[in-house]
Amino acid sequence: MAERFISTDTAVDLTNCDREPIHLLGNVQSFGALIAISADWIVQHASTNVDRILGLEGEDLIGRPLGDRLPRDIMQRLSAMIGTATHENSVVRAFGIDLLGDGRHFDIASHMTDNSFIFEFEPTEREYGHDEMAQVTAMLRKVSNQPDTLSAAQAAAEQLRALTGFDRVKVYRFGPEGDGTVIAEARDEADTESYLGLHFPASDIPRQARELYKRNLIRLIMDVDDTVSPIVPQVSPEGTPLDLSMSISRAVSPIHLEYLRNMNVRGSMSVSILQKGELWGLFACHHRTPIHVDYQRRTAVELLAQFFAYEIERQEARALSDASGRAQRLHDRLMVRLSSGERLEQVFPTIAEEIAKVVGYDGIAVYSDGTYLTRGAVPTQSQFEGIARFLNTAAASRVYATDNLVARLPSMAEHADVAAGILAIPISRTPRDYIVLFRSEVVRQVKWAGNPEKAVEVGPNGSRLTPRKSFETWKQDVGNRSEQWSVTALRAAEAIRVTLLEVVLKLSDEVNAERKRAQDQQELLIAELNHRVRNVLGLIRSLVSQSRRTASSMEDFTAAIDGRIHALAQAHDQLTRTEWSPVAFHDLLTKELDAYISGEHDRVIVSGPRILLAPEAFSSVALVFHELVTNSVKYGALSVPSGRVSLDIAQLPDGRTQLHWSETGGPAVRAPERRGFGTTIIERSIPFELKGTAETRFAVTGFEAIFSIPERFVTLLPESPEVATSAPAELLTPPALSGVAMVVEDNMIIAMDAADILETLGVQTVHIAGSVAEALRVAEANTLSLAVLDVNLGAETSLPVAQYLAAQEVPFLLASGYGSNDGSLARYPQSTVIAKPFTIESLSKGLAALNLDAKNG
Repeated sequence: MAERFISTDTAVDLTNCDREPIHLLGNVQSFGALIAISADWIVQHASTNVDRILGLEGEDLIGRPLGDRLPRDIMQRLSAMIGTATHENSVVRAFGIDLLGDGRHFDIASHMTDNSFIFEFEPTEREYGHDEMAQVTAMLRKVSNQPDTLSAAQAAAEQLRALTGFDRVKVYRFGPEGDGTVIAEARDEADTESYLGLHFPASDIPRQARELYKRNLIRLIMDVDDTVSPIVPQVSPEGTPLDLSMSISRAVSPIHLEYLRNMNVRGSMSVSILQKGELWGLFACHHRTPIHVDYQRRTAVELLAQFFAYEIERQEARALSDASGRAQRLHDRLMVRLSSGERLEQVFPTIAEEIAKVVGYDGIAVYSDGTYLTRGAVPTQSQFEGIARFLNTAAASRVYATDNLVARLPSMAEHADVAAGILAIPISRTPRDYIVLFRSEVVRQVKWAGNPEKAVEVGPNGSRLTPRKSFETWKQDVGNRSEQWSVTALRAAEAIRVTLLEVVLKLSDEVNAERKRAQDQQELLIAELNHRVRNVLGLIRSLVSQSRRTASSMEDFTAAIDGRIHALAQAHDQLTRTEWSPVAFHDLLTKELDAYISGEHDRVIVSGPRILLAPEAFSSVALVFHELVTNSVKYGALSVPSGRVSLDIAQLPDGRTQLHWSETGGPAVRAPERRGFGTTIIERSIPFELKGTAETRFAVTGFEAIFSIPERFVTLLPESPEVATSAPAELLTPPALSGVAMVVEDNMIIAMDAADILETLGVQTVHIAGSVAEALRVAEANTLSLAVLDVNLGAETSLPVAQYLAAQEVPFLLASGYGSNDGSLARYPQSTVIAKPFTIESLSKGLAALNLDAKNG
């Protein structure tokens, strides 16, 4: 809008503007007259002030050209002032203007707001040979010579008081929460009350007022008891009040006037201190009697405030530079001490000493690879592990600091004496290791200028936000807080982080050892997973095998189930052969189909991308598709030559993978009257174990099942490798057995299944034991001809049982989910080892190796 009506290069002729009058509302203090014009028309003015200060007739001005009241040369000068404005918040000033040609001089300020130009006129009686700027130059020199922020603030307060004549000048600095503290004060010697060090709540300067302070840098109140002049007319035809944000003579809120009266202040001036466009603080000037600071002196005040803001910025930049230098020197010292190849634990005392030279702390700890080393006042390891879990939720590779840990981690409320504040320095990415500096609680006596929790009272303006009635110091204990971490400390901490990461990279021997430990741990994990998954497969097979007694044809049913479990075991072996890495879903499906329709794979049409299944999902999906294939072979589309199955694989928009199994051309389908074990696996395995979804439909045209698997369990394959098929397993001729046998197994169902297999092979009696103690009692009470021992029995192993049987010359088989690769077997007496799950094939093969036919003969 400003660019449309105001030229920044050429003076504007107010008499030639074509803008319509806008009527707005406002109030003006008695020291200034205000006139708002739109085009050439006077649309508003401060009624009584215009009459008193300018001597113009009041309401007769509305709707008249300003040029009818002012000399032509003055109108040209006013037009030139408008032309020099660079933006809407720009204020242009002129000093000592003979406005009416009658010898009276005025200071004039002009700015644009909405659709109007506002002119403010202040009469002046001073002689303009006096040069304020010469005074300011000397004042600036005194401020710039100070060594730190507090000293510079004190010098600025003293110079500003000397320039303006106020009884008291305070430098008020805002805190991070909007509250503030008086950090410097210059006052008359007769005024014994001091505000230095007082803390003021954020409610003293509301958010709206702060935003206004950022636009209009000076706020002057000549007399809190002054009579203000209303703007006439009050509103425009659109009902819009006049925006007086940039006006120096506008009146202030009655609330603020009451605030000043409570402090026994008659005259006041506030000067903004801005840092990078934000409000850093204020100069607050107070006087016991009315006081007026003219425009020229206010301009000098503005210059002093702007220079002070620059000086603060310069000092803070210098402090940061010094911090960077100290951090670099710390980096150099640490590199010299740490790059010799010693472990972090060995050089921890050195690290603690060097950091203490730069950053103050009450305690320090290093937490690396589960090791917790400390110095000074620190939490216990169990307490720190809670802190470490909290830190792991913060941004990675970044220093974390707080002076109020309890506010973010309430569980530390009882330990603020050692960990009220922390500065955490991550020294690795995976795992998350830290060096943490601790600061204990500092119960600070904050001197409040009134109770900050009692801001609303009933005052002259009703029940609303009202200034506190008493300005006596009110002390508040601030608990659960430590001394704040300075910008310097944070810079040093970041340098330490970079240094220690460099050191860790240089300690190659430690890195290699860590990598070897991680590799060993991974192999152990793979073996453990192998063991556990084999136990699960054994459990499933045993459950199915135990249900054969309810089948109409037990032999056929048992043979079919054994074949299915054997196919699942082969698929699982493929998973473990890939070292527990993702396996192609097509391989799983091929193995299932080979068991039933070998050579007829064209009856199952698979479309969509090829996918890999994560190890965690492999067994669940294998069980589900095993049931789908066997049910289709027995009852569905694959039970007749004309039947077909389509399997569509698709990736959904949310990242999940959908598997759609659809059968056609088979016998008519109807929903079963009861849900069997196989149907339960199909409908519940993927939702329960993988948190996916499963839906089945028993349509007349054929059975359908739709599954969705979460994204983290599926990887898309870019290419389609060939699928290898497995030859059916060859069953061995089982040996003939007799006598009494024992099965030692901590899973009852698996043990029962092994016992049934032994009875099938000819054993008359089989005892089952689930622990070492129970197995030894059975062995002592019976004459055993054979035993099958599971190596791992939960929290113990079957080694004592094996040793007892070997002493009694009782033959036994060892069963392990790890197979012959189980490292713990070296301690066992020599025997044959078989892999779980138990099948008639695996037991027969193991028993044949023991040559039991001769021993039982």
